[in-house]
Amino acid sequence: MTRQRLNTYMPVPNMRLIFMGTPAFAVPSLEVLLANGYEVVAVVTAPDKPRGRGRKVMPSPVKVAASAYNIPVLQPVSLQAPSFLEALKIYQADLQVVVAFRMLPQEVWAMPPLGTFNLHASWLPQYRGAAPINWAIINGERETGVTTFFLEQAMDTGLILFQEKEPIDTCDTAGTLHERLQYKGAQLVLKTVQAIEQRNHTQRSQITTQESLRKKAPKIYKKDCQINWRQDAEIIRNFIRGLSPYPAAWTSFHGQTYKILAVEKSEVTLPRLDPGEVYSDGKYSVCVGTCNTPLAIKSLQLAGKKPMGIQEFLRGHNV
Repeated sequence: MTRQRLNTYMPVPNMRLIFMGTPAFAVPSLEVLLANGYEVVAVVTAPDKPRGRGRKVMPSPVKVAASAYNIPVLQPVSLQAPSFLEALKIYQADLQVVVAFRMLPQEVWAMPPLGTFNLHASWLPQYRGAAPINWAIINGERETGVTTFFLEQAMDTGLILFQEKEPIDTCDTAGTLHERLQYKGAQLVLKTVQAIEQRNHTQRSQITTQESLRKKAPKIYKKDCQINWRQDAEIIRNFIRGLSPYPAAWTSFHGQTYKILAVEKSEVTLPRLDPGEVYSDGKYSVCVGTCNTPLAIKSLQLAGKKPMGIQEFLRGHNV
């Protein structure tokens, strides 16, 4: 493991920051820097795009936040476009902060004299990739974390600056864990910027093991979210928690697709259910067979409808 300590003197006066991020997860990190008096000279975020059911063209959450603080916003289609690179140079940033943004080319991350660091929602080197929160829950982890590290060419492999652990409760979903990590991550971003400003921090290499290399977090697509009811009940439950509320695990029944948002192991005596077989009392419960213990559906969502509890669903649907 290589370590490097920067000098603990000569703080950076009037440090100029550029912030890069797109989704709501990144907003607390931007706001905590502004609240602590840091000069964010520009924000880089994704171009406006159609969102929601109506597919109305909308700005990203980070752009909305930046506009509220009157911060200039750059929205490049290509991060290697000469016009974008020239715009970045004009701002003469000392440091770039990246939270939930796309992979940067070297021309961008190597531009500031103090470098570019990224916040990642896992305990690196575990769960490198686009969906670390989802995969940690899907795989039944009891602990995860947030990590700041300097960017290098390969994704999520740079020298680690700081890390903080976060327990995963057995009832956590991707949504509840996302909520906690975005604020824990924001505090770690602030800590990292303060340490870089004071030239007082340690960098260490990521030590990869066979176990950490197996724990990957690739992007999740809709086709990956179909529930396999032939699996163990706990594996299915973790799968559903890790995809709830978004992108959501789904299953089909009588030609209708349902997003399954929450399940529990059934505590009622039921007839023998084969994997995928459905049983309902018509009023209070719907259970689905697995390879062992049946699972009781607690919350689901039909296409174009809002999420609903199982009793609300049964009042309007005959299973």
